[in-house]
Amino acid sequence: MNKIRLAVLFGGVSSEYEVSCVSASSVLDNLDRDKYEIYKIGITKDGRWFLTMADTEQIKDGRWADRKDNISAVISPDRSCRGLLLLKDTETESIRIDCIYPVVHGKNCEDGVLQGLLELSGIPYVGPGVAASACSMDKAITKLIAGAAGINQADYVIVTASELKADETATLDRVEAYFNKYPLFIKPANEGSSVGISKVHDRAELGRGLAEAAGYDEKILVEETIVGREIETAVLGNDKPEVAKIGEIFSCNEFYDYEAKYADIGSRTGIIDDISPELETQIKETAVRVFKAMGCKGMSRIDFFLTEDNRIILNELNTLPGFTSISMYPKMWEAAGVPYPQLLDRLIALAME
Repeated sequence: MNKIRLAVLFGGVSSEYEVSCVSASSVLDNLDRDKYEIYKIGITKDGRWFLTMADTEQIKDGRWADRKDNISAVISPDRSCRGLLLLKDTETESIRIDCIYPVVHGKNCEDGVLQGLLELSGIPYVGPGVAASACSMDKAITKLIAGAAGINQADYVIVTASELKADETATLDRVEAYFNKYPLFIKPANEGSSVGISKVHDRAELGRGLAEAAGYDEKILVEETIVGREIETAVLGNDKPEVAKIGEIFSCNEFYDYEAKYADIGSRTGIIDDISPELETQIKETAVRVFKAMGCKGMSRIDFFLTEDNRIILNELNTLPGFTSISMYPKMWEAAGVPYPQLLDRLIALAME
């Protein structure tokens, strides 16, 4: 049997560079070498692309970027190439690729920018396409599409960084007049992994939270606080998406921020086992509705709040969710009877479908 030539992309010009490297090391450790001929393509923080021979430990801790034997490489947008171009000192070498697995997160990686290049290349790739990636990454656009699809979500207003800079007092007045209550959540519209997010309890914190979010994005989402359980769903498929077991987040902090997700051992996640089959079905059906409304393919992790009166409220989408050893997307599928290596096989098959 001929092996599938698989290019695994990791890193990227993103605030989630480190998480991507950890995810990629886990993916690489679980790919079946009997099925795949693997090409590891790392993207540095300043945007340089390299074919690397680094092992998974070097990728995990970022040392891969310092290897002297890295070769400059790009994915060619020329479909007659349909693969990688290795840029050596005196020559250019072409390597044909069957599928690309972008194990990347955040801006310039899962927001449709990278997917546009992959579409031009004509090479199948894992995860949703350009429009679904861009719309799912932008929390404000997600709100508009989900609202049109009749999905329950937190009330919100949009603030721009330029508006805040021009007249901070008027901006704060507008937000306070709209909600007339605290606490509120402040989120950069186009960041992931809770980067730049804050929970604010008064006007002073509102000003600081908006200023921090403005450092990450021009567009800022201000949301009401929803009191409820934080639950996650793992959706897999193309035309007939499936949903795995449902997960729950137990954060050690006031909310599930970056530190709680990746650094603090006090946070934990688990599989829900205390809800009725009817409610579980409703959650899964809602996840599929969101997945289809956003035009997703392949996979997405869709996060909800579950209130005390069993209302299901959309929080956000993640089209290329974390694949670290503690990430919930593979954990939820493992609980559903699909082990990590088999999940990777299915994702690659869906891409090539």
